[in-house]
Amino acid sequence: MALLGTLLKRKLSDDQVSNIFINALLDVVDNGFREVAELINEDLAFVKSPSIEVTQNGEFALIIIAANLSFLESTFDADQAVRVEQIIFEKLGKMYAMSTSDFQGLAREYQSFIARVNYPSKNMIYGMSKAMFEKYKLNDFQDDYFRRMQAPNPLFLKRMDEVMGNFVWNWDAFFKKYKMN
Repeated sequence: MALLGTLLKRKLSDDQVSNIFINALLDVVDNGFREVAELINEDLAFVKSPSIEVTQNGEFALIIIAANLSFLESTFDADQAVRVEQIIFEKLGKMYAMSTSDFQGLAREYQSFIARVNYPSKNMIYGMSKAMFEKYKLNDFQDDYFRRMQAPNPLFLKRMDEVMGNFVWNWDAFFKKYKMN
């Protein structure tokens, strides 16, 4: 039966892959940020609640998009990754009312930001957590010790890593269901 499932996989074009990717990411951002904000607001690592509103999901969305684009680059061969990424940049550029090149630049800025705050680690999920810490200015809400160090409480980062791992596209599951043209 598993062989039959493999044979019946639906073939997708680069455009279809980009649509599925974008729709799924935006769906998890829209549906997941409320919980992320609540978890951050209630985290015991903070002496005062950051009071992140559910409407403040812009930075979160860009972190999720940028990180998942990084995973996309390591999933496909170079040519196909470039083609799929270009379609994604075009579509997201329109959604963000930006030119394709401006959105691509924004995504690359976020990828660089994640790499910079995460240095020397290469763990993208850890980088996503640190990016959230920085973009939402969470240092302001920590106890004096960590605030003076200007470093996230490691217990908070560990909890955020578990949360952020839920926002990484599962390419293995995708390729079990679909194949590329």
